[in-house]
Amino acid sequence: MPVVAGLAVGLMVVPTGGAQAAPKPTIKQAKAKLAKLNDKADKVVDRYNTATEKHKKAQGVYDGLNASYKRKLATVADLRQQVISAAVNSYKLGGDAAAVPGVITSDDPTTVLGGLALADQVSRERAEKLAAFDRENRGLKTERDKAEAALAAADDERDAVRKERAEVLKLIAQQKKLLDRLGAYRAGDPNSTGIKYTGAASGNAAAVLRFAYAQVGKPYVFGGTGPGGWDCSGLTQAAWRAAGVSLPRTTWQQWAWGASRKVSLDALQPGDLIFSNGLGHVSIYAGNGQIVHAPQTGDVVKVVTLSSYGGSIVGAVRP
Repeated sequence: MPVVAGLAVGLMVVPTGGAQAAPKPTIKQAKAKLAKLNDKADKVVDRYNTATEKHKKAQGVYDGLNASYKRKLATVADLRQQVISAAVNSYKLGGDAAAVPGVITSDDPTTVLGGLALADQVSRERAEKLAAFDRENRGLKTERDKAEAALAAADDERDAVRKERAEVLKLIAQQKKLLDRLGAYRAGDPNSTGIKYTGAASGNAAAVLRFAYAQVGKPYVFGGTGPGGWDCSGLTQAAWRAAGVSLPRTTWQQWAWGASRKVSLDALQPGDLIFSNGLGHVSIYAGNGQIVHAPQTGDVVKVVTLSSYGGSIVGAVRP
């Protein structure tokens, strides 16, 4: 008996006698619930990706400021040593001058002026070193405070990533349970070599589609940026990178990035990015009414007709 047919029969069986168990959902109900879960998961995964990107950015800011703080700390330590050395040298010079009356009491004006000039030069150098030390030391606290604030921001973003990841994992467990019940779970092959693109696209679009088609059969993985698995925006970003175009990481960011590059849905060209309503999903138009995309948990990168994917479309972008 086919899996789906067997499932349908199993779902119709109701225990007799005593308290009846709650009826299991029908295949139609399970599919409807799965569709809602997929839509919710799309949005949560994008939030997870956004939080991850913010954390990376915040961590980068902290790393830069912390490196600057360490350089300034070394500069202050060096200046401190210079100030100490200048003070010692000045003391020695003063002692030597007092011990050699000829320098101070000489009847030769040239000797006197030379001694005064040297003393004045030493005084200026010491003053400059002291001023530099004071300036850098004051800046040190500012740099330290900036680094500490950046670290706190990075920690906040890290916590946001953990929260979103926990929500994603919860949704994935629910999706897998339903997919298993429907006999529709597809694990995919991380080593898939995909299929060859033979369409008529040229230039950047051809490079995009050659890359995307080579990923067909690899699993959908939330937060996936390859090479063994992808989420929807991870695939579109990598495909356009293969064509020399740098896209932001998340679906929301890619849509915002393309604000001045939007195209009408009746004028789609191969390589265009198609965004679902709510911006939970993005796919690549492959021409002839087809798209290539990484759908959702339990599925693989594949080429399908645009109409078969379902859901409304908010718009398209041509990178």
